[in-house]
Amino acid sequence: MIIKLQRFNTLLIISVLCTINTCFGQLDTLRILSYNVLYLGDNPPCQTSHSEMEGYLETVVAYVNPDITGFVKMEAVDASGSAPAHFADSALQYIFNAAYPGRYAYCSYTNHSAASNITMLFYDQQKLGFVNILCSYSYETDFDTYKLYYKTPNLATTHDSIFLYVTLNHTESGSGSSDAGIRATQISGEMAQIETHFSILPNMINMGDFNVHNSAEACYQTLVAPTNLNYRYYDPPFYPDALFSYPADWDNHPGEYSLCLTTSTRTGSSPNECSNDFGGGKSWYDHIFLSSSIINKADHISYQPNSFRVIGNDGSRVGVAVVDPPTNTSAPAAVVNSVYQISQHYPVVLDLLVDTSGVAAASIVNKSEKVVVVNPVGKQLEVMFGSDLIGKTVTMRCYDMLGRLQMNSSFVVTNEKMQIPCSLLPGTYGLAISANGQRVTNTIIAKE
Repeated sequence: MIIKLQRFNTLLIISVLCTINTCFGQLDTLRILSYNVLYLGDNPPCQTSHSEMEGYLETVVAYVNPDITGFVKMEAVDASGSAPAHFADSALQYIFNAAYPGRYAYCSYTNHSAASNITMLFYDQQKLGFVNILCSYSYETDFDTYKLYYKTPNLATTHDSIFLYVTLNHTESGSGSSDAGIRATQISGEMAQIETHFSILPNMINMGDFNVHNSAEACYQTLVAPTNLNYRYYDPPFYPDALFSYPADWDNHPGEYSLCLTTSTRTGSSPNECSNDFGGGKSWYDHIFLSSSIINKADHISYQPNSFRVIGNDGSRVGVAVVDPPTNTSAPAAVVNSVYQISQHYPVVLDLLVDTSGVAAASIVNKSEKVVVVNPVGKQLEVMFGSDLIGKTVTMRCYDMLGRLQMNSSFVVTNEKMQIPCSLLPGTYGLAISANGQRVTNTIIAKE
């Protein structure tokens, strides 16, 4: 446990030093946090008061010091859920900016599937900017892919940047074959949309609560062993860290994966009245997958080896609650208690390194994308097309949040950058663009 704590502090020191570009030249660290927060924001709350829950989460955020945070299984903010309309702002104010004032912002979010829970992405706005939701796939819950850009030192004058994409997941739970089938459908559908945007994965994180019980599940195999290896992700504890090898069955042999178990933090129903998933550490549902581009250091962002960790899991939690004996010294006592109070899931974390030297992508467009729509939208839709679409006829359809068609336009792509007149009323819309009968993008836009 001491070694693990020292490693965490060492990474934290590296993060601080690299943030001010004093180590390894122009190098920075991005800390990534993924957390199933178990219906945070539900109204009325199923565990404890909102203020108490926000206080526990503030403790975790202050300790982890994340730059990108994906919360999954938050209460939905629409007719299908019970969270108040200002819920996202409350989470920002009382959790993130309570820990680090003025530092964080959140991305747009969706609930096209009308689920009882949603996912949300928070980010350090001092380091990163949000471009748009690149695509959104709906099957029982929404699976959104967010496009972020890193604020390079000379961004204001050069407009040069580095792009990072984050997909958030909360798949179907359950151990039955039908549950596994739904998970497989969800992830394959999500990936099918992502593949319409890229010929090879860019810097991309795919993270959340996957509910997979072993590495043989089709859901897991879709990510780590796809037919087309251009769309392959890596699970860092397997590669490159080599802590484990495939095949892996953490559900039936949890002791072999004790440091990476992410559920459950509790042995009984208390303090959890939101779920019956308890019994101590028993499985590994929460993962942070990384694309080949990150693993192979292909585009300015790379993985910090051995940085994947499960906050509050000291490796002695098989069948044991996070707060039970033996004394858990993997994190401060207040953090361990907060992890116990918040959810039956542990938070998972890893670190990425950003090398800003030699950045030369002077555009808001990642050149690996086929189509990008600049967000938010004004009087015109500003659309960037890949060179392979020049001369082709595309169809652009825009739908409101009730699924009603609001715009339908076809035109020939004459330039890589085009401006399309837009008479939409202010609001949020889904935009689908097709070429030769095939979908090339499906994204969310905000009309000002």
